[in-house]
Amino acid sequence: MLAIKRENKRRFADFARRNDNFTFDPEGIMDVQVKRLHEYKRQLLCAMHIASLQLQLHDDPNRDFTPRTFVFGAKAAAGYKTAKRIIELLLSMQNDINNDPACRGKLQVYFVENYRVSAAEAIMPAAQVSEQISTAGKEASGTGCMKLMMNGAVTIGTLDGANVEMYERLGDENMFLFGLHTDEIARLRQQGYDPARVASQDWEIQRVLDRFSQGFRDGKSYSDLVSMLLYGGDQYMLIADYRAYADTQKRLYERLADEDELARLAIMNTAKSGFFAADRAIREYAQNIWHVDV
Repeated sequence: MLAIKRENKRRFADFARRNDNFTFDPEGIMDVQVKRLHEYKRQLLCAMHIASLQLQLHDDPNRDFTPRTFVFGAKAAAGYKTAKRIIELLLSMQNDINNDPACRGKLQVYFVENYRVSAAEAIMPAAQVSEQISTAGKEASGTGCMKLMMNGAVTIGTLDGANVEMYERLGDENMFLFGLHTDEIARLRQQGYDPARVASQDWEIQRVLDRFSQGFRDGKSYSDLVSMLLYGGDQYMLIADYRAYADTQKRLYERLADEDELARLAIMNTAKSGFFAADRAIREYAQNIWHVDV
């Protein structure tokens, strides 16, 4: 399985070079979030974690660190200003991190230009971590997570959308869940959730938001996104879920540092994905909904 992944990452590196003239490092873990750019899908939450990793590497360049590349692919609706600002942020981070000596050989960011079917065909076979981190209760369904699972990527995600069905097959040993559930979000809001207060109590969140406000090597500041989180109600609960997300990322990468465990997780995800075959789904529709013999 690891040999297959290495070959697929080599092919993806060829794609990245052709598509964006991007030099992708195939030696690290390929951590993927490819889907529509929307606030509830929380690409911004992943960006917060990446910013923290960069800061940690500055704190201690010699720390134990499993090399990884975060790959994003997304399109945003034409008039969706916040989504376009998040894309701009990811591109600023890509430029900053990929030119940062402290991150060389350890941390990369790649936003795939013009995400499309041919890009997905290159990304999904190579992916090793699948980011399915939508706010609980917001993701109606989704099949991209299952395609990544079938290709041996291990999921870090919330109990939301199709993740629920995947978790029933994979369990805690083979899937990494975190975050508030739908009822917990409702209860927290009823109690008077204050994201600015929560952020003030977490030094890591403060550092990340200060980094966004300060800006990156291209001179762009993202204080507007910071203000939206702190004083706009944090509608999609990024600050509320950040600590659980960061802790789960740490636990996941500790497991992935062991090549045997990396291979086992890939094999288990591919093997358990058979349940999601179209043949099974159509058979159940025929029996339970259409009431026809198959």
